[in-house]
Amino acid sequence: MDGRGRVRSVRVFGSVRGLRTVRAAWRQRRADAAGLPPRGAERARVPGLAEGAEPLPGGGTVRFARSSLRVCVSAGGTVFWGWDGAEPEPSYALAGPVPEPDPRAVLEPDTDGGWRVVSERVTVAVSRHGAVEIRTPGGVMLRRDLPPRWWEPVGGGPARWAQRAEVPADARFFGLGGRSAGPRLRDESYRLWNTDPKGRFDPGDDPLYITMPVQFVVADAGTHLAFHDNTWDGRVTLAEGEEGAGSGHDRPGTSEVRMEGGPLRCWVVVGTPARVLRNWAALTGAPALPPAWALGPQHARWGFGSAAEVRRVVAGYRERGLALSAVHLDIDHYDGHRVFTVDRERFPDLPGLAEELRGQGVRLVSIVDPAVAAEPGNVLYEEGRAAGAFVRDARGEEVRGVVWPGECAFPDFTDPAVREWWGGLYEERLRQGFSGVWHDMNEPVSFAAFGDPTLPRSARHHLEGRGGDHREGHNVYGLLMARAGYEGLRRLRPGERPFLFTRAGWAGMQRYGGTWSGDVATGWPGLRASLALVLGLGLCGVPYSGPDVGGFDGSPSPELFLRWYQLGAWLPLFRTHAALDAGRREPWEFGPEVLEHARVALAERERLQPYFVTLSRLARMTGAPYVRPVWWGTPEDRTLRECEDAFLLGDALLVAPVLHRGQDRRAVRLPRGRWYDTATGRAYEGPGQVLLDAPLARVPVLARAGAVLPVRGVDGELTLEVWPPAPGRTGGGLVVRDTGDGWEPAEIERFRSRLEDGRVVVERVTEEGPVEAGLPVRVRGREGAVAGGGAKRLGGVVGPPA
Repeated sequence: MDGRGRVRSVRVFGSVRGLRTVRAAWRQRRADAAGLPPRGAERARVPGLAEGAEPLPGGGTVRFARSSLRVCVSAGGTVFWGWDGAEPEPSYALAGPVPEPDPRAVLEPDTDGGWRVVSERVTVAVSRHGAVEIRTPGGVMLRRDLPPRWWEPVGGGPARWAQRAEVPADARFFGLGGRSAGPRLRDESYRLWNTDPKGRFDPGDDPLYITMPVQFVVADAGTHLAFHDNTWDGRVTLAEGEEGAGSGHDRPGTSEVRMEGGPLRCWVVVGTPARVLRNWAALTGAPALPPAWALGPQHARWGFGSAAEVRRVVAGYRERGLALSAVHLDIDHYDGHRVFTVDRERFPDLPGLAEELRGQGVRLVSIVDPAVAAEPGNVLYEEGRAAGAFVRDARGEEVRGVVWPGECAFPDFTDPAVREWWGGLYEERLRQGFSGVWHDMNEPVSFAAFGDPTLPRSARHHLEGRGGDHREGHNVYGLLMARAGYEGLRRLRPGERPFLFTRAGWAGMQRYGGTWSGDVATGWPGLRASLALVLGLGLCGVPYSGPDVGGFDGSPSPELFLRWYQLGAWLPLFRTHAALDAGRREPWEFGPEVLEHARVALAERERLQPYFVTLSRLARMTGAPYVRPVWWGTPEDRTLRECEDAFLLGDALLVAPVLHRGQDRRAVRLPRGRWYDTATGRAYEGPGQVLLDAPLARVPVLARAGAVLPVRGVDGELTLEVWPPAPGRTGGGLVVRDTGDGWEPAEIERFRSRLEDGRVVVERVTEEGPVEAGLPVRVRGREGAVAGGGAKRLGGVVGPPA
């Protein structure tokens, strides 16, 4: 056992707190035994045969012998369907009003006693037995949800249900939140229950901190996202299909969703990957925009120990000429691990430290856990108890668990009044000089000697006044804590964009911030899991994330740390972090060679900061993640669907990190078009595979021909970097300038690149027509040879010289 797992064992189970943990586990079992009566005998139910239909705007309701189905197609082509009267609201996933129905989409009789809704972008067909089929306008099947089945307790209570779906034989599954085994999800059963894996996780561990019933499915026929809007515990079992050989039949891919209760309702979004995530963001909310400094390198450690140690680390970065944007303080800066406190002996003047660091361009970020120490004299606990803010059991008694401070109570974030109270508490963090917060332990976690490390399932929640228990509230606990913190920070500092990221969450969590990998195990498998998590979360609508660089537990080898650092430099959240006894993560701790190579990666990250700012703005405007699968622009390319060890950063760059020990060359699968190796300038034609050098000094990065990227020039000013387009083709790029960390509107500037008489011409595209770029321009790739062809020399720039 390493890292946090070992520390937890010593602190929890080897002390008086350990006895409390055992007692808490027994209390949890007793509470569930009393508050959740046995289900007893159950009866199974299926919809039966269709008996009629009632047209409504965008679709209508189909009545079956033992159920009813509501189908509605929105004006943007998004499909909603719900059984047994399930409506789109109430929902914790939706960001605002339900999309308006498409007035042109009508419910009409279909063949064989079924019904259908035809719209411009999608056709929905309902069979007479209750199967729901999503088709392209041309009639090609994207998804077919078979008639569902319910199991209802004879004595009353929530019904369990199962929904099986078929997809094309060539389809590949992605998504389901943060899955370490991804990004492509193989034949497996995935649990929908946010879980702390108790200290560390590897690629085979499931579930983790963020689970979402969000499937992103890519097939030749098209791309779609399916979201079962249900917060209960459940499982999704996936099986990829197989195409028949010769005259053999195809075996479709299948997805079976089983939930322990709650409504059976689903949203389906179809289109290109970009359109799918644009409509998904319109449905669940635009991603929060991080302040520009949060796109820089950040450093964290569980165990800084004192203000002097923080100063030492920051001075180490400054003395070595390494950029640093933020330092994160873990639970050890609290007084007795109690949230919203400060250990005055080790941090005697935290506001002064924050002001000092901010003068050096470094912000402080604070950890915030939800568990409140339930002990006499804790003002926060007494205040919350008086306000009735904490989760209670079926008998009305306060639910207690054991976390770092000892025995704790848990705020009920499903109550709007509690969210407002909790959000106001962040004023203390702001007074201490913190510029951002990261939420931890909010699955929520209660240390358990045995069983599930969370609250009793019978614990009662407000649920916006509807009332219910932890079976329904568990998966949205972290989401609603993030909402409380984000909205509180907005009220307290209305002129600044909040910086918040959270370990647990659910669909729609991007509205309040981002996330990170959690306690990923130190090792090469953990490195590979880091990339899988970022890619998978991006396809679920969470664009801002990143791993604990170096792994959370254990001590990485110099090579492993460097390769992790190089990967992190190309991901949205670039943060080193380590457990209490896992060693340091400062780059100079791994020797002079690692330090110099890390310096190169860090310098490139800083040079590309304007590009990351642009990607963050585009993510908010369009829902597109910064980090994208290589098939993003060509999902019909089956070979690219299998590629899981490289990614696109925006539209312009293809990054191929080194994910295996001792690797100094690696194969890179290219999408179609021309790509330039940014280290050598050599051009390669895709689609296809190339073998590139990957020395310790760098990882392979390729630029798309014609790409125009905003970068920092030699003197720090905004510069356009352009890679020549292929002959007969044009290229371009988007630029969104940094307008500060407030709410100032930003303008998208469009640039176009083309070849003219052997020169690269860069123009800004306006409504009145193309004009000069208006920015310094630097042309790259001019000296490289095109693979398989003759040397190409491209010189000259229209516009100000670089």
